[in-house]
Amino acid sequence: MRACISSLLLAAVAGSQLISAAPIAAVSSGVGLVGRDDGIVVDYVPASVDWNKVDWSQVNWSAVNWDAVNWQSVFSSRDTIPSSSETTYSSTQDQLGSAAVISAPAANSTPESSNAPESSAAPEPKPVVPEPSPVVPEPSPVVPEPSPVVPEPSPVAPEPSSSSEKPSPVASEAQPPAPTTTSKPEYTSSSPPPKPEPSTSAAPDPQPPANSGGSLWGLTYSPYNIDGSCPDLATVSSQLKKVAQVTGNIRLYSTDCSQLRLAVQAVKNNNLGLTIHPGIWISDGASRMQSDLDEFVSVVKQYGSDIINGLSVGNEDLSKGTSESTLIEYINQVRSRLQAEGLGYIPIYATEQDAHFTSSLANVCDLVQVNIYSIFDSIFTSIDASVKSVIQRADNIRNNVAGGKPVRFGETGWSSAGNTGPSPLSLANQIAYAQKFKCAAASAGYEYFYFEAKNSQWKQGAAASEQNFGIFSADFVPKFDFGLLNYC
Repeated sequence: MRACISSLLLAAVAGSQLISAAPIAAVSSGVGLVGRDDGIVVDYVPASVDWNKVDWSQVNWSAVNWDAVNWQSVFSSRDTIPSSSETTYSSTQDQLGSAAVISAPAANSTPESSNAPESSAAPEPKPVVPEPSPVVPEPSPVVPEPSPVVPEPSPVAPEPSSSSEKPSPVASEAQPPAPTTTSKPEYTSSSPPPKPEPSTSAAPDPQPPANSGGSLWGLTYSPYNIDGSCPDLATVSSQLKKVAQVTGNIRLYSTDCSQLRLAVQAVKNNNLGLTIHPGIWISDGASRMQSDLDEFVSVVKQYGSDIINGLSVGNEDLSKGTSESTLIEYINQVRSRLQAEGLGYIPIYATEQDAHFTSSLANVCDLVQVNIYSIFDSIFTSIDASVKSVIQRADNIRNNVAGGKPVRFGETGWSSAGNTGPSPLSLANQIAYAQKFKCAAASAGYEYFYFEAKNSQWKQGAAASEQNFGIFSADFVPKFDFGLLNYC
């Protein structure tokens, strides 16, 4: 029992000390004593104390300072000895010394044996104050301890970002067929694995890119609704709130459906902390390119470029039949337009499969952005080998093509369903690839956009493998626990 009458009892025994037939102080009964400037205070009284033997007539009740009593803890049960935060002393008289023992002579009193079992069923004693003693003021009501505010736990897995365009599955050695021209980008990201060229010079020591927030450096994002229609601001805002929990960077492929404008509004209105890396679509010809470029300039002038970083001219257009000279001409036209608009500081680059990126193309780009997949390879041995393959291919671009310019993955990923050849497509392998690639890319010093945010069921008629690269389902539900991506 905790008789935290502390200074109360100590004051009561001023001169004659607390009376206990079985001296409460430190004898073998296990009483805890706390040292204070004004003496020794009873801090802990075990249930084994026989309160019936206490001679209360010897207590000087007039000396008690009732205002000092902590009525909340008086006679409250206590299962352990005083906490280590207090200056507790040993419970034996030998260790305490005679000066520390609170006791008083009492008739026919004998200390209880130290080996006597502690009575767990002893009733809580409530000593009766004798008639002559002054009336004890009623204790102030117990103030309930405030219940601590427990913050609501964050969701186990941060909700991820939305989807982006997906590559058409292609045999590893074959060139992907040019897609049918449509008003909406039909992104093809399957790159035939080139035979890596031996590096003639050692790669510079890579510096791991700064973590931009979340589990992945970047995600590609295509906001189209499942039926292919354009989303509204509420939809884009809802999706990007989830994306921002997974990454700090998103890549867009076009400005159609006002997607760049909506993304900028969603990020700024909700303080999402996302950096947007836009693109303009050139696969449908010069007029479409001009329309996308006009919208890009309009958005930047209206909202500023503080959350816009760079501009990709096209996506895998060399593999779709566009000549390199035409692509370079488009890049130069875009650069001239931005300079004329006072936006010449914005980086401009192409995004191509690594097999098609040449030094000539790299020369007109501010950085080299390559799409690299191993999921279309003709041989599969393990996820580890697949990750190693894409890093080696990026190293080849960095060492032999980029000319010292930064190299970044524009796309890489693994589908959770369908068939692309020997590579086994499953959710388990998608998780394994994402986790292992993220770690390998950071170690090798590569920034990247993981493909993709959400499944692209809007690509109606496409193969299952093409529609299931997302880390979110088509309706933006996480496909797995993104916390799995936080460890290397």
